[in-house]
Amino acid sequence: MAEAAGNGRAGTKGAQLRSYLLGLIEGELKPHEKLPTERDLAETFGVTRLTVRRALDQLGYEGRVYRTQGAGTFVSEPRIAKSVELTSFTQDMRARGLVPGSLDTVVEEIPAGAEIGARLALSPRDLVAHISRVRTADGEPMCIENTYVPSKLAPGLAARGITGSLYQMLTETYHLKIEKAEQSIHATVLDPPLAKLLGVPEFSPAFKVLRVAYDARNQRIEYAESVYRADRYSYDFVIFRTSRDNTN
Repeated sequence: MAEAAGNGRAGTKGAQLRSYLLGLIEGELKPHEKLPTERDLAETFGVTRLTVRRALDQLGYEGRVYRTQGAGTFVSEPRIAKSVELTSFTQDMRARGLVPGSLDTVVEEIPAGAEIGARLALSPRDLVAHISRVRTADGEPMCIENTYVPSKLAPGLAARGITGSLYQMLTETYHLKIEKAEQSIHATVLDPPLAKLLGVPEFSPAFKVLRVAYDARNQRIEYAESVYRADRYSYDFVIFRTSRDNTN
């Protein structure tokens, strides 16, 4: 009974601790500024260091803080949440009040090859425009995109180059409007070359997103492979329970 009562008090103090930490993260401290030490937090709130560590671990899991061995716990950059809607990177960033941009853009016309050809329902010898670029938000690298568009649908695309939204160019110049996409998301880590491009430590966590986009006639318009920084990007889902499911 005494233990249960103690746990109840610890739970209340734990809630106060979390509220205090969130106040620091959301209002007082800037990204990459250091939080108080575990020892100081434990003394201030009258809890064990294990309770403090669990609170910090949960905040780390939520992407609000990150911990550096021997240095302490720091405020993370805010994550950019991506909902399950068919939008371009440019639209995503502008909707969040950020300025989209690109670095190291390369546009070339190449044979599709076996894998890209299969994704776009093309012969391996058919030509595609390949757009490779590092996408940025307010000047900070956010993801690496490799996009492929059939040349027969967008002739001369490689020669035009890409300076802004690819989807906008496809619509305005080639009258290609993307209506739906098949997309898969995989957890991965960044090898040294990719990590360098995104300005993060080697083998940092990332999302690899594969997408095939279609127009209203079910014609394949685009195949894209994108790698997003997991420390700055997240995917949000709204899930509905089917009425046929009556189990717990």
